[in-house]
Amino acid sequence: MTAPGRRSSTFTRLLRHGFTDPSAAERLLDGVELSPMRNDPVLLEALGATADPDLALHGLVRLLEVQPGPLAQRELLDTVIAAKPLRDRLLGVLGASAALADHLARHPKDWQALVTYEPRDLHPGVAEFERGLAEAADPVSLRVAYRRCLLSIAARDVCGTTDVAETAAELADLATATLRAALAIARAAAPDDAASCRLAVIAMGKCGGHELNYVSDVDVIFVGEAVEGADEGKALRSATKLASHMMRICSETTVEGSIWPVDANLRPEGRNGPLVRTLSSHLAYYQRWAKTWEFQALLKARPVAGDIELGEEYVTALEPLVWKAAERENFVADVQKMRRRVVENIPVAEVDRELKLGPGGLRDVEFAVQLLQLVHGRADASLRSGTTLDALQALAAGGYVGRADAVQLDSAYRFLRSMEHRIQLYRLRRTHLVPNDEADQRRIGRSLGLRTDPVAELNREWKRHGSVVRRLHEKLFYRPLLDAVAQLAPGEARLSPEAARERMVALGYADPASALRHLEALASGVTRKAAIQRTLLPVLLGWFADSADPDAGLLNFRKVSDALGKTPWYLRLLRDEGAAAENLARVLSAGRLAPDLLMRAPEAVALLGDGDGGGLVPRSHAHLEQEILAAVGRAAGAVQAVTAARGVRRRELFRTAAADIVGSYGTETQPAEADQGALVDRVGGAISDLTAATLAGTLRAVVREGWGEELPTRFAIIGMGRFGGHELGYGSDADVLFVHEPREGVEEREAADAANKVVSEMRRLLQIPSADPPLLIDADLRPEGKSGPLVRSLKSYEAYYRRWSLVWESQALLRAEVVAGDKDLGRRFIELIAPLRYPAEGLGDDAVREIRRLKARMESERMPRGADPKLHTKLGPGGLSDVEWTVQLLQLEHGWAEPGLRTTRTREALAAACAAGLISGEDAATLDEAWVLATRVRNAVMLVRGRAGDTFPSHGRELAAVGRYLGYGPGRVGDMLDAYRRTGRRARGVVEELFYGA
Repeated sequence: MTAPGRRSSTFTRLLRHGFTDPSAAERLLDGVELSPMRNDPVLLEALGATADPDLALHGLVRLLEVQPGPLAQRELLDTVIAAKPLRDRLLGVLGASAALADHLARHPKDWQALVTYEPRDLHPGVAEFERGLAEAADPVSLRVAYRRCLLSIAARDVCGTTDVAETAAELADLATATLRAALAIARAAAPDDAASCRLAVIAMGKCGGHELNYVSDVDVIFVGEAVEGADEGKALRSATKLASHMMRICSETTVEGSIWPVDANLRPEGRNGPLVRTLSSHLAYYQRWAKTWEFQALLKARPVAGDIELGEEYVTALEPLVWKAAERENFVADVQKMRRRVVENIPVAEVDRELKLGPGGLRDVEFAVQLLQLVHGRADASLRSGTTLDALQALAAGGYVGRADAVQLDSAYRFLRSMEHRIQLYRLRRTHLVPNDEADQRRIGRSLGLRTDPVAELNREWKRHGSVVRRLHEKLFYRPLLDAVAQLAPGEARLSPEAARERMVALGYADPASALRHLEALASGVTRKAAIQRTLLPVLLGWFADSADPDAGLLNFRKVSDALGKTPWYLRLLRDEGAAAENLARVLSAGRLAPDLLMRAPEAVALLGDGDGGGLVPRSHAHLEQEILAAVGRAAGAVQAVTAARGVRRRELFRTAAADIVGSYGTETQPAEADQGALVDRVGGAISDLTAATLAGTLRAVVREGWGEELPTRFAIIGMGRFGGHELGYGSDADVLFVHEPREGVEEREAADAANKVVSEMRRLLQIPSADPPLLIDADLRPEGKSGPLVRSLKSYEAYYRRWSLVWESQALLRAEVVAGDKDLGRRFIELIAPLRYPAEGLGDDAVREIRRLKARMESERMPRGADPKLHTKLGPGGLSDVEWTVQLLQLEHGWAEPGLRTTRTREALAAACAAGLISGEDAATLDEAWVLATRVRNAVMLVRGRAGDTFPSHGRELAAVGRYLGYGPGRVGDMLDAYRRTGRRARGVVEELFYGA
């Protein structure tokens, strides 16, 4: 008897053997069922070796309790003690699976299925499982026989007799035998239907790939044909009845539960398509309508039940189409998009526990392997295995995947699949989530041989293997391209030139030969630079492939690398700064403008990093002006000063363009900017501030060179149009007015000459051919247009506007804002024009009619010949002109009474008009959406083509690049154009009502 307060020796031994509730275990061991072997050390050792000793002991006691009598109990106990194989198998299953323990409690004699231990029992196939299911004549008996077979698979699994791949293969073979048995039951129930048709069952997914889980949907496709002399329509109806009945036999819940769902949704047209099709119907669908993912799914197609000959005909007929899938446009992008969509659909609360679908999960390995199979399987039949690990091994043997990478992925995949098996085995439920409960994690860890600290070790190994998969799954596709050209150590199998070319074509490269030459130039050799490039390029190639023009991305990267190759910080920045490499890849492959700006001063790459160099955040106007004026002050003359100012402008244009591209594309860690209006405002504000600062610096340089510190006349620059509205685009000229006022004692003529010389010299210096883009100054909005003087004094403006001003000039002055020069003079100019742009009591009817007449004339006369009006961003329906003239009419009519309308910015004025009740919220939103979209398209055209344009490009790649910038994935150019026309049409309806009064 144990003394009070002291634990028994049995209690201590139970703790040592891994029991978590020794008190309960002690009571069970003291019970009548285990009395014959209560103190047998063999039993405790065997229980302690299981995944969950408490669960195993409880299951054993339950099994003894339900034995039909004392003799049966004694037989079970004697076998457990005397036969180590049976003891390990039975207790192993009871300690890993509560569901199989429940089965044994319902069917007490089924433990005897674990007694046999012969060579043929160690690796059963379909034939052995068919024998095990042979007596099943109805759904209930089929479930019982299925669980009995499953017992033996689980026993071999938990005891380590089979590895995870062999277990998955056995589960697939058992599924095959079960489908055959279920179809036999269905045929027996409807002999007339069975006699009139041929029906083949094609396994897909993991069953087809011979790598099934314990509990998984069994994916199938059905193929039906009429027997000779039978009506095809009637035969298909019969085949559909048989197929439906077979699915119900496996899927429906009975007193013995269900087996697993049979899922036929991978068939043509999915749930909307017929359950059974003829072979010719299948073939017609795949030839004409199938999507890329459907060919990917066919990689695992395997006939398993019914008319096997018909099933083989199906696989043979479709196989050529599978291996042509990689030739489809946007093939790689489609596969990768499908993978991203899977990840995006995981609930946020589950993504960190998702073993199959999450980042670094099983699906990452499977997608990567299938992608490579589809690209290279056409030319190399050795890659055509439906089993992931076999295919991975074949890819490594052929040099399509690096051997070291393949070994790491194989190990990670086996570990993750083993975790998945153990999680599902416990309750025989379909799940891929790692449980939160510590007891569950402890059982899983122990079942995988982690005994010291099972929970901590399990989580550590899981995270380690997941990290390996995340790191390798995309690199897997690109790394061998480098090995093919880098001329590294001999002996390693590597891609042949033809295989490398195939892979580049699949990635979307139009000129694979040139692309491979670029890779060779970047990655060959044994230098540290080449080694870092070999680390960077696998990831960069993926980002280039995600663009509309991978060739340009790689070529531009080579140019930048050649220019900065000897700069120590360049490759270090790309390697060590998290965002720099991805940002650079996006910028280099998004079009011509940003790379051209970068090539003129490649050191601007530093802006793309995460560090403190300013990054991609636009500089404020004050900061820019301070920097440019400081550079001008240090310069020896006006030419050098303006060159410095233009250099700052080039750098900041690159910063703005890069930020715009990255914000529009998004990155792996930061999704694309959802607020398109914010992107437009950011670009417009940044370029307008930069232009103003550049003009201020140029003005300072010209004045200093010609007159010293002070000009004989006060001088101000007034921004007009998009410049005054803070809405400049990449290709916009600077619309301005020049105003001056002679200083005291200075003759009017002298002052005017000085002002004109300043303007002339500023325009000349800002357009001198150089590595920096020119800044064009446009003063055509001045009084009298091109016929009038370039510069006027404030008094001259006052006299002109008092006597001659036209309504279009009042409209143009709505955008006037001081941007550089004498602030006091500029302020007085703004005060002078206030009554013109915000006339008291608004516009008269004649003025309104004149504005409408001018608008209609502009639309008819200025539309370029041959252009599609519906796609013209400036003059087309719902374009910039429509929205801006509508908003400006509201400003001219109501600005005198509504202070909010007194702004130079289109979107601000539109919002103010809505707030004042002059336009409905719905109409305001429609106009705003159209204006933002048209502005984005203009910016995109300039970024992509490197020159301004008001219409969508006609060249396919350029049009696709505009689509990517606007958020449309590969192959969705048509959707983009339709959306633009739709948006313009809606906005034009609002314009007809508000502007024309229709």
